[in-house]
Amino acid sequence: MKPIAILLALLVPMCPAAEDVLPGAKPVPSMQTLPLPHDQASLQRDGKELTRYHFDPSDRRPFCYPIQGPAGRSLTRMGHPHDPVSHSHHNSVWISHHDVGGVDFWGDHGKGKGRIVHQRVLEFWDGEESTGLRALNHWVADEGGRVMLEETRQIEVVPRPDGSWFLIVDLHFALPEGAADPVVFEQTPFGLIGVRMAKTIGTHDGGGRILNSVGAVNEKAVFRKPARWVDYSGPITREQRAGITLMDHPSNATFPSPFHVRGDGWMGICLTLDKAIEVSAGKPLVRRYALWVHAGVADAAAAQAAFEEFAARPVRKPPR
Repeated sequence: MKPIAILLALLVPMCPAAEDVLPGAKPVPSMQTLPLPHDQASLQRDGKELTRYHFDPSDRRPFCYPIQGPAGRSLTRMGHPHDPVSHSHHNSVWISHHDVGGVDFWGDHGKGKGRIVHQRVLEFWDGEESTGLRALNHWVADEGGRVMLEETRQIEVVPRPDGSWFLIVDLHFALPEGAADPVVFEQTPFGLIGVRMAKTIGTHDGGGRILNSVGAVNEKAVFRKPARWVDYSGPITREQRAGITLMDHPSNATFPSPFHVRGDGWMGICLTLDKAIEVSAGKPLVRRYALWVHAGVADAAAAQAAFEEFAARPVRKPPR
């Protein structure tokens, strides 16, 4: 036997199996949320980031970016590809509203604006079925610094066996403690949830496709029409297609809600297209939305199956 083989034979018995060294070791969760510097958290599956939650209090609003597709590229972007200044508020996947009691939380520039300010993380969790976080935000008017609403936001990432995944967003809006006057989400097509797709997926720039749950295709047929879901799919590399299905939830009072969708690559679910909604003491506003992030150009049957899975999934309750 060669000297190196003898050495290896002697060393192998000195390396016992991991379970012998750590008999009480617990399984490492495949789904994990990692807090990061600079007010960020990375939501991962088997060590690979699916999305990142940005919650720097100096930003105008928290948001999720990137939204990683199967090619390892984000299916969303920051800002409008042709108008990055006036549409700087298009922050990948974001929550905001154009008119809350006369204050604009939607845009970034001009007077009469408001800011959605992160206060603290209430919980991070890891697991096999999902990972995510809950956070408290204040909706604050720039002028005077008045806290108009307290928002509890839950971001949950749920994997599917085929490699696709859900980003589920649960929102709870209430008046600040001691506030007596109601706050109104005024009538507007802009808000609550928005998604800015990657440039190459947009129908104008990349030749992508928009499809909603009633079979309507592309902007003219889909724009501001009620639907259970809208899918936006298109090229993300020269060889690969991918997309995002934005989903309303049957528990939402306005379901099926109108979707504001454009061929330039953005889509959102309208909270108050037809009428205003009031938040008062003892009467919070609760909404539940989801993104299904998938490979390929989703057909109606696949998108509907994902929607039904989301619709049947219970809201994750925080631990007591």
